[in-house]
Amino acid sequence: MLIRLIYVSRAVDTQTRTLTNSILHKEHYWNTQNDITGVLCEGQGVFLQALEGERGTVTRLYARISADSRHKDLELIHCESITRRRYGEWSMARASLSDLDPQTRIVWPDFDPYSANGALVMVRIDALIAQGRVIDAPLSSENG
Repeated sequence: MLIRLIYVSRAVDTQTRTLTNSILHKEHYWNTQNDITGVLCEGQGVFLQALEGERGTVTRLYARISADSRHKDLELIHCESITRRRYGEWSMARASLSDLDPQTRIVWPDFDPYSANGALVMVRIDALIAQGRVIDAPLSSENG
């Protein structure tokens, strides 16, 4: 059974491209090997991530993510059974929540991912993708 899970969290330290790249680099190989797809949105100290895959695999990955000390205030905001993947093009893509720098205002200043429902969050992620802000995950198969 396929599921889609979306969570939000805050970076413990200053959120930088280096931090996000290290997360993407490490997870890219694991996600590819375990048929996980999705997108990681980052900006203004917030991580917003959609994960898709087999229920057991996604559940194990979410447990690993919840134990990761690089972020805090982790909240599961959406989980659903799916028949097809919405973000199937990427083992893990990155989308920026700001135009200039991860520490600037989120493009939607009225959007609070902690209070938004799952459908609204997917609309926001899809808008980022449609605006061409997706940066593919590293293509290296190293497990960093």
